[in-house]
Amino acid sequence: MKFRPLHDRVLVRRIEAEEKTAGGIIIPDTAKEKPQEGEIVAVGEGARDEDGDRIALDVKAGDRILFGKWSGTEIKVDGEELLIMKESDILGILA
Repeated sequence: MKFRPLHDRVLVRRIEAEEKTAGGIIIPDTAKEKPQEGEIVAVGEGARDEDGDRIALDVKAGDRILFGKWSGTEIKVDGEELLIMKESDILGILA
């Protein structure tokens, strides 16, 4: 991949949600919501503070994360739809 996020931004691949409910009901495409879970593909080097020192990011490539419903900007890289967002848009890391 030839894309590197800048500063405190991360590149995220959405992880598709299950197509069945716990009761076995299949959810049609029209009723599905966009997943709010993803995997980090690439991270920037971090933002700078007032003194010019880098503030490292708390996430790294490969982490599974949870993000807000309307977070990020959708982009296409090498034909794949990805999201680019700031680290502050990430709600948490899934263990």
